[in-house]
Formats: sequence, structure tokens, C-alpha cells
Amino acid sequence: MRISDRYIGKQVLLGTLFAILVLSLVLVLGSLFREIRPLLVEKKIPPMVVCQFALNILPFSLMFTIPWGFLSAVLLVFGRLSSDQELTGFRVAGMSLPRIAAPVFALALVLSGVCAWINVSIVPEAKAAMRTILFRELMRDPKALLNPGIAEADFGKNTKVYVEGKDGDAILGLHMYQTRSDKDPITTPVGYIYAQRVEPPVVEEKEHRFKLVLDNSFTEFRNDDGTYDRLSTGKTNAIRVTYVDTKPKIPKPAEMSNDELRRFAAENPQLTAKGRVAVRSEITRRYAYSMACLAFAFIGVPLGIKSRRRDTSTGLVLSVLVGAGYFLSSLVADQFHTDLSVTMALWAPNVILLLIGLWLFRRSRFK
Repeated sequence: MRISDRYIGKQVLLGTLFAILVLSLVLVLGSLFREIRPLLVEKKIPPMVVCQFALNILPFSLMFTIPWGFLSAVLLVFGRLSSDQELTGFRVAGMSLPRIAAPVFALALVLSGVCAWINVSIVPEAKAAMRTILFRELMRDPKALLNPGIAEADFGKNTKVYVEGKDGDAILGLHMYQTRSDKDPITTPVGYIYAQRVEPPVVEEKEHRFKLVLDNSFTEFRNDDGTYDRLSTGKTNAIRVTYVDTKPKIPKPAEMSNDELRRFAAENPQLTAKGRVAVRSEITRRYAYSMACLAFAFIGVPLGIKSRRRDTSTGLVLSVLVGAGYFLSSLVADQFHTDLSVTMALWAPNVILLLIGLWLFRRSRFK
């Protein structure tokens, strides 16, 4: 390995790591700010759980920040090498532009392998874990669901709960309303339960629900003919309610491994043609995104040479435009409904950047 390879490779690597750190911090904090209010304020979930949530967001953010950070580093490093005339010195020494850029392509291959490992193995597990974090915490402390003075709308289907106060772990003044649909106003419920006192909720983990024992309760249900059935008891049998976020759900394609996706598509004959394409396209998307670093290497080197100014604004603007265009253009694949068209749409950004990069490389060699 030449000294020039170590010199250029080290600068690109350090720049990539710094850019990944900054971009990941922005994406993770953005996702946390969106989720932190219901997690910390409404559900009173401990900060440690929020940290677990952030750690599971990080792999998903790396899908985008590794290629984007690498592109930013390449643009900035080669822009500086060009403006400081260091590239001219390398060429005078007899090194061609592809040879000068060799460490960039070597690093791009390594990062593409890392991205493939993250996209295929780590991200699906992280997304599945994010879905169960809240459930595990609620199973540990279901009292966090029932906060005095707050109308909770997450219990069961079309069910809302209001609590007047608490006495230790017991609940005082429970009001439970059930409507026919989410659009029905709470003032015209089809079902209403009131309890003067409710013992601490008991978790029934297998059924994903909570058991509530009511004292001095009143129950009212409205019939289809407009009449009401009412029942008052000093103490009633336990009622069971299901919290919406704890219901077992069919995993989304993004939460499954590649083997699980293939089995899911093969073992579900009732799956629609569009759904089957969506499942298989998730596999293609993971590999297409993994090759983004290599595509960015081809276009980043010549674009960096063209941005000769000493300030970093040109390189940063180019990285934002190219990176945003790459990831946004891949969303077009969701509009297609055949395996071939989806595959072509997902790989098109890589192919287009490769062709443009080769053309720019050829032009840069003769300047």
C-alpha cells in the first residue's frame, strides 16, 4: 500500500465516521422527539426504556447515514485535495485518477458489506424489538396506563377510559366508555361502566390483556332499539380489557428476516399479488440500499474534484442533493406492482449514479 493510499483512505474514513455520528444523532433525536412525549409523559416510562428505544432506532438510521456520511466525506476530501493542488501533485508523480481513488473504492466495498449486514440482519431485529419495548414495559407496570385526569383512548377497540384519582395502587372513579366506531362522540356511548374503586390491574400476559376487579360498579349498555340495560353491584366479577399496543400483530415485512420473508410469501396463498410483490421487494430493497456506498464512490470523486472552493458548503450541498435524490427516488418502487418493475426501480438509482460517475470520471481524467 502506498503512502498516498493511507493518506487519502485515512481522511475519507475519519470524515465518514464523523459524518455518520452527526447524521445518526440528528435522525435518532428526531425519532425520539416524536416518540418521547407518549413514552415519558403520558405512559411515565423510565428513561432507561427510552434509551433502549434509541438503541433500536440507531441501526435503522445507519441504513441511510453510512452511505450519506461516506458521500459527504468523499466530496469534502477530494474537494480539498483539488483546491490545495494535491491532486495535481499525485498526477505529476504518474498516478491516474482511478489509481488515486483506489482507497475510496476499497472503503466503499467494505462499507457496502457492513450496510448489507446491517440491512439484512440487524435492522429487522431492531424494528421488531421497537414494537415490543412498550408492551414489555406495560406488562411490567400496567398502572402507568391509567393516569388521573387523562382520557385514555388506547384500550380495546373503540374504548376510552377516564380515571378520577388513585389511592396507592388502587384506582378511584373509573369511567369506561365504548362506542360503535371511532367517529361516534363519547357523549353517545353504546356501553358505559363506572366503578368507585378498582383494585390494581392484574396482567394476563398470554392473552395480552389486563384484569380489573371493580367495587361498587354501575354498568349500562344501549340496545339497538334505543332501550338500556343497567346493572348496579356492590362488587362485580373481573372485567378484562385489551390495550391496543399489546395486541399480537402480524409482523411487517420490514421486521422479518430474508428467510422469514420468503417463507411468509410461500406459505400464505391468500396473500394478494400486490402484497406478495411488497414482501419480495423488501429483500431487494435491502441489497439495493447496501450498494449505495459503491455508487456514491463513483460519483463522489469526480464531483468532489469539481467543487474546488476551500469552504465546505459546496460539498455539503452536493451530498444533500445526491443523497436525498437517491433515497427519495427509490420510493418510486412502491408505485409498481410487478417483481420486475419493482426490482428495476430499486436498482435504477445505483445504475444511474454508476453511469454518471463513469462519465464524470472520464471527463476528469483529461482535465
